[in-house]
Amino acid sequence: MNTNPVDLSIIIASWNTRGLLAECLQSLEDTIQEVCFDVWVVDNGSSDGSVAMVRERFPRTHIIINTENVGFARANNQALAQCQGRYVLLLNSDTKVLPGTLDTLVQFMERHPRVGLAGARLLNPDGTFQASHSPFPTLFTEFLLLSGLGQRWVRPRYPSHGPDIAHGPRRVDYVEGACLLARHTAVDQVGPLDEALFMYAEEVDWCYRFAQLGWEVWYLPTIAIIHYGGQSGRQHRSRMEAELYRSRIYFFRKHYSRVQAGLLEGIIYLVTPVKWAVYRVVRFLSRGRIGRQVVGWGELRAILSRNPSGEG
Repeated sequence: MNTNPVDLSIIIASWNTRGLLAECLQSLEDTIQEVCFDVWVVDNGSSDGSVAMVRERFPRTHIIINTENVGFARANNQALAQCQGRYVLLLNSDTKVLPGTLDTLVQFMERHPRVGLAGARLLNPDGTFQASHSPFPTLFTEFLLLSGLGQRWVRPRYPSHGPDIAHGPRRVDYVEGACLLARHTAVDQVGPLDEALFMYAEEVDWCYRFAQLGWEVWYLPTIAIIHYGGQSGRQHRSRMEAELYRSRIYFFRKHYSRVQAGLLEGIIYLVTPVKWAVYRVVRFLSRGRIGRQVVGWGELRAILSRNPSGEG
């Protein structure tokens, strides 16, 4: 990083991911060779020493400190309002950037002026494929996702498509938010992330709004980042599952109709008790070795009953 005009501003919203955040920041310094960049860390009230670590090990990083967890969208918007890069990268704190990835992303945007957003292939820590791009949600695709039938009948990582490396870059509906590069002039036109979404579906909403205004969204399968996946969410997994449901309902209400949003909410209320019962039996029979906790009925109702602004 230097005093030259900034090509790329990298925004990392973090909550109690100190070790992974350090690895992420180090990967940026180690892998970006051609792009002039700066880094913005927005700490959402971490209690694990994340802020002190950034100040000590990465002193040139801009830090925005929140006293509480304000959510992914609001945290990123705080840095979006201040950064000056021609391109802005939203990057999860639990990622590790591989050599050439961000240089290539910026070069691609330079060559394609109608592209507003672009993303890379996501990999698990062992190098296996994790996720790429997905179609915009519909009631049918949401049913397949909620019931687990999509992963059984359609493809293992449903709704995400496969890596499709051989086909090269292509225009898509939306890319995963763990690594999402945006053209700053397009952001000025489309607007920031929707802060009514506390966590999850922010990238779906953003990509949808970009597409509505004629900006293209592209997936680049030949470049990748490692994504450890859901490290903050795992700290309160059942609550985050309910937040995911609430975000999806809000997306349907905002972009489709109240009728479709109501139908999706009905599907969620129908499917969740079945999943809860199945996993409880599985956990009982396996003595807790198999199966997972599913959001409880009371917690689900409490979160879904919140209004779109996220207030009670």
